[in-house]
Amino acid sequence: MFKQQRLFTTGLIICTLLALGSCKSKFEKLKASNDNAKKYQEAMKYYNKKDYTKALDLFDDLSQRYRGRDGAEDLFYYYAYTNYKLKDYTSARYHFKNFADTYPSNSRAEECRFMAAYCYYLDSPIYSLDQENTTKAIEALQLFINLYPKSERVAEAGKLIQNLRDKLEQKAYANAKLYLTIGDYQSAVIAFGNVLRDYPDTKYAEEMDFLTIKAQYKYAQNSFDYKQEERFGQAASYADQFIEKYPQSKYMSSAQSLKKDSEYGIQHAKQLLAQAETDKKLAKKLAKKDTVTTQPPSEKNNDNQKMP
Repeated sequence: MFKQQRLFTTGLIICTLLALGSCKSKFEKLKASNDNAKKYQEAMKYYNKKDYTKALDLFDDLSQRYRGRDGAEDLFYYYAYTNYKLKDYTSARYHFKNFADTYPSNSRAEECRFMAAYCYYLDSPIYSLDQENTTKAIEALQLFINLYPKSERVAEAGKLIQNLRDKLEQKAYANAKLYLTIGDYQSAVIAFGNVLRDYPDTKYAEEMDFLTIKAQYKYAQNSFDYKQEERFGQAASYADQFIEKYPQSKYMSSAQSLKKDSEYGIQHAKQLLAQAETDKKLAKKLAKKDTVTTQPPSEKNNDNQKMP
């Protein structure tokens, strides 16, 4: 009894393997065939059954044979979508764009132009990574809007562009904060200003305006004595602007404190320079510092190190 069951199981496995082998050989035979019509028909069957891997194998082969022939437009349309369905967005956007460029009068050209841009959108990485594809996606979507201003897809393209710009804004904001974190205070001040200029409606505006005061204050604090009066003055000016602009800010207490400290720094710097006018030893010390150049300190460095 056990032996018969074992033989039956073995036979079933063999039959299954033979059946699988037969299916495989049938597909391979189809791939090797010169019957393009049959191959295209089967490729569409695989596509409609969502077997995109086999469909792509056949479309790859047919794409070389159908170029310039009747039926090529349909083939290249589905070829592009097959790559898209397989999430190969790099290949998909190439084929969508190629379709739109090659067949601009085709009723599907608008759709393919949009899909080419959308594939760039899907390939846009998280904000912390390189944003080359994000920029290219914005350019491609804007081109679509320019080419098809009356398209029903314009609204969606606009939303996608805004999502991409939000990502660029977040990256710029994170990069600016990084300068402050590593102690490159001058670069932080410049970077915060650039973000606020490039994204005037940014949701990070209040925080960055406050961090600008902080970065400028630290920049002044770590500067050479003969530069501190001017740089503390700039920090106090930033604080005044912030206090006027955000009277209810959660950063108000800190901003006022930084203003007070900056004003003290100005007075201290003035006193020191005035003293140097009558103290040759101190004047010589300050002049000697004037020849020193250092990089802005990182957080690990002592705050007593001076910036030129």
